[in-house]
Amino acid sequence: MEGIFKQVDKIKPIYDMTYKVMLFICKILLIADILITSVSVACRYLSRFNPMIHDPAWSEEVVLSLMAYMAVLSAALAIRRGAHIRMTALDVYFPKSLLKALDILNDLFVFALSFVMIFVGWKYAMTIGGKGTYVSLPFLSRFWLYFPIPVAGIAMFVFELESLYNHIKSIVLKEENK
Repeated sequence: MEGIFKQVDKIKPIYDMTYKVMLFICKILLIADILITSVSVACRYLSRFNPMIHDPAWSEEVVLSLMAYMAVLSAALAIRRGAHIRMTALDVYFPKSLLKALDILNDLFVFALSFVMIFVGWKYAMTIGGKGTYVSLPFLSRFWLYFPIPVAGIAMFVFELESLYNHIKSIVLKEENK
């Protein structure tokens, strides 16, 4: 059985690359968010002294969209690191086998949520998002506001698959070693 796990472990670089790409995207979005917000604030301040300087009308909607991307993508990244908020106060009172079973159950529920995010998120992006435009950017579809949901769902799927695999691997290999 250990040989099967060694074969499957060879795809770990795919998980690592997915994580790095999502983290890079979040970093770029954060930099863009900071720059756009800084320009907006500076323009608001400078408009007191020069009425010709205006705050870009599109800045608020773009910043909010970038924040939506960062929120859902960083939540997907937290799955891989196991950094989500969880109740652990009672863990010392439960047997380890029950905790592992609860971890797997949690993985299955989050796995199901990733499917919902992928399929329902895509449906929303195509229907609701496809019908509207940004108020300050009428040439830009609201599709881009809903698009981070299915993207984050795909990342969650990948990271939950890895988490579920690691939990099962730890149970199987521990049982083999007994």
